[in-house]
Amino acid sequence: MKTLSFTNTIQAPRDRVWATLTGPETYKAWTAAFCEGSHFVGAWDQGARILFLGPSGDGMVAVIAESRPGEFVSIRHLGMIEHRVEDTTSDQVRAWAPAHENYRLDEVPGGCRLTVTVDTLPAHEAFMLETFPKALELLKGLCER
Repeated sequence: MKTLSFTNTIQAPRDRVWATLTGPETYKAWTAAFCEGSHFVGAWDQGARILFLGPSGDGMVAVIAESRPGEFVSIRHLGMIEHRVEDTTSDQVRAWAPAHENYRLDEVPGGCRLTVTVDTLPAHEAFMLETFPKALELLKGLCER
């Protein structure tokens, strides 16, 4: 497992960036870079279970490991959903779970610096390196409107 890091400076207050990052409709807009129709089911509260899904209903099972609204959220991915069946125990899932995805929002002059770290397997590294910057540019555009 490798941890990748991405940073983007957004000319908007941290609270606006947080609301755009986690809002149901705006989440769909910025995560379209990964998969058109991406959405979540659940809450961003610490300890809450949350599902990150594509339009088919397949996706990821996670829990919010830590949440400080407007500052930081840590997502602990626990497994997959395939064909609408949750898998948190197979050898395939155990090879990578738990994996973390963290979002840190720091106040900077004129806005917010968003730093994302994400644990990924080598097989997904190229996709993440190509797609995460695109997603963060979409997020930036939504926040700066």
